[in-house]
Amino acid sequence: MPAAKPERLPEGYEISTDPSRIDAARVHTWLSTDAYWATGRARETQDAAVAGSLNFGVHDTASGEQVAYARVVTDHVTFAWLCDVYVDPSVRGKGLGTALVAAVRDHLEPLGVRRMLLATRDAHGVYEQVGFEPLPAPGQWMALYFDDSARPRTR
Repeated sequence: MPAAKPERLPEGYEISTDPSRIDAARVHTWLSTDAYWATGRARETQDAAVAGSLNFGVHDTASGEQVAYARVVTDHVTFAWLCDVYVDPSVRGKGLGTALVAAVRDHLEPLGVRRMLLATRDAHGVYEQVGFEPLPAPGQWMALYFDDSARPRTR
């Protein structure tokens, strides 16, 4: 059951799902150079991922500059996978990530989506604030890896 919905976007920022507002070059730079899960991702791959997904951008209302991003792979009816969540280092600590994930949740919930999944190595606290929890039966889930570089590494 999702948590209560007190997550608010700080003053001076807005969230948009308008694809024309996504700064594709900036998103690619963020992810391919600073996100452990997407380091080295090709621009063409990122652009194709954006084109096939529901995208959320957080923008500074004064400058229009995009400062955060999230991508959702979904059928808009039954299932969603939240991925590529990124907040620019210059604005971290303001609650933008939590507000962004809450906006994704609030966008999908009325559509009847029954389950939204994500994988994270280090941001469990952010996601728990908006209702995510560990899988109750992770042994039921399986993955098929077409590329060994996508296979999780054990520590």
